[in-house]
Amino acid sequence: MYAVIQTGGKQYRVQEGDILRVEKLDAEVGKKVNFDQVLMIGDGGDVKAGKDVEKFKVSGVVTEQGKGKKVVIFKRRRRKNFRRTKGHRQLFTAVRIDQIGESRAATTKAEAATKVETATKTEAATKAKTATRAKAATKDKE
Repeated sequence: MYAVIQTGGKQYRVQEGDILRVEKLDAEVGKKVNFDQVLMIGDGGDVKAGKDVEKFKVSGVVTEQGKGKKVVIFKRRRRKNFRRTKGHRQLFTAVRIDQIGESRAATTKAEAATKVETATKTEAATKAKTATRAKAATKDKE
């Protein structure tokens, strides 16, 4: 099973066990990280996207915080004796993907909605029975 997640303005295709380098996250090494922006879930030929994946999340553990390789920025203007050199090292967080699955919060929200719906139906049925009994009682008195 694989998933496409979005973090740091970029999209990544991940599987369980992958080690992923993403833009720096505020998490210490060894802490658990959850990616809630899941764009797509795939399993062989079956692919889910859109509202079908709202209940999914991807979780992992931070394995490393660091800086990437140096990128050299060199500017030059010909015949003007103009040269500038700059360097940049982007900060990153390495995350090991542990689990791709449904989030408990989404599951509990769905269960809660089902319970509320069932309770509403039960209350309506109880009110209907009470009303029927009240009508029968008034007919008996007459």
